[in-house]
Order: sequence, then structure tokens, then C-alpha cells
Amino acid sequence: MHWYKNIGKPLQDGLIALIALLLLAPVLLLLTLLLAVANNGKPFFLQPRPGRNRRIFRVIKFKTMNDRKDAGGQLLPDEIRLTPIGRFVRKTSLDEIPQLINVLKGDMSLVGPRPLLVDYLPLYNETQLRRHEVRPGITGWAQVNGRNAISWQQKFEYDVWYVNHLSPALDWKILGMTVQKVLKSEGISAANVATMERFMGNG
Repeated sequence: MHWYKNIGKPLQDGLIALIALLLLAPVLLLLTLLLAVANNGKPFFLQPRPGRNRRIFRVIKFKTMNDRKDAGGQLLPDEIRLTPIGRFVRKTSLDEIPQLINVLKGDMSLVGPRPLLVDYLPLYNETQLRRHEVRPGITGWAQVNGRNAISWQQKFEYDVWYVNHLSPALDWKILGMTVQKVLKSEGISAANVATMERFMGNG
């Protein structure tokens, strides 16, 4: 699958991302306006993330949480900062739509391991680092098998399994399963938190 990984998959991703952005343009505009109002003029969230071969890029997502801080100047917990419109956008996975721009730029793929925090790179073991052998994805094998509701260990096992079994058929299977998961709003959050608890390493 060397040809698909390096040529076929990027071409397929770019074409689908372009068509999707054109079709979703009205939704993007509406959400941008609503989230700009909810987040004091900041509708987008940009953050450095490691991509293929650990190359750093800036991921683009809709901003679903405000920047409220406590008396000490520290950001409040995620579940408190999640705005009503942000909760809806996250539940429907609409916050992921701007990443289609990352796909067009070649930073990401439609399907692949999710791009996680740069801070996590030193914490991975040798096997877990293999998740960076492919471009990160908007959705992935771990996402359709639990997303934020599974443990970090399970998530990394799914990511590496995907790297080992990358194929056109698997990508289309994951895309189909993603549609089903989004419609059912399954696996959006981990237990007792709005998103996923931080990865603290394997020790």
C-alpha cells in the first residue's frame, strides 16, 4: 500500500476536502458568526500538533470553550468553559470541520490517528510513536471504536493497528462508521470530563 499511502490517499483526501468545504460553506459561515459571539470574537482554535514524522503544524478547529479563568489566573475546567453553542458543536462533531483546511494543506488526512498535543511526544514508548508514520486524521480507527470514551492505552493500540493495516477499504469503512457515530453522538466525552483527560505517560 506504499502507493496509496504516499500518492493515492493524499489526492483522494484533497479532492474530498475541497468538495466538502464548498458544500459546507454556509454552515461554516453560520458557526463562525455564532462562535465569534460566544467567544468574544474568537471563533477558531489553533494549536501546534505533531503530524507525520512528528512535523509540527497548527491544527484548526472551532473554538467550543471560552477563556474564563479563576482568581489565580488559571483556566477553569473544560466542562465549565464549554459554551452552550460549543456543547452543540462538539456533540455533533461540527468543531472538526475546519480541519478540512488542514487536509487541503497536506498537514492532515481524512482518516488517521488523531493529532494530539506536542507535550505528549516525549511520553510515548517506541510502539506508540508509530502513530506518526502516517498523517493524522480528522477521524480514525480509535475514534470509531470509542473516541474519548476509551483509555489512552486502547486508543494507541487502535492507532498502531491502523498504521499496520492502512488500505483504501479500511479508510472508507472508517468514514462510513464515522457518519454512524456522529449521528448517534457516541464516545464524545470520557467519564466525568468534557473531553479527554491528559495523557500522563506509560509509567
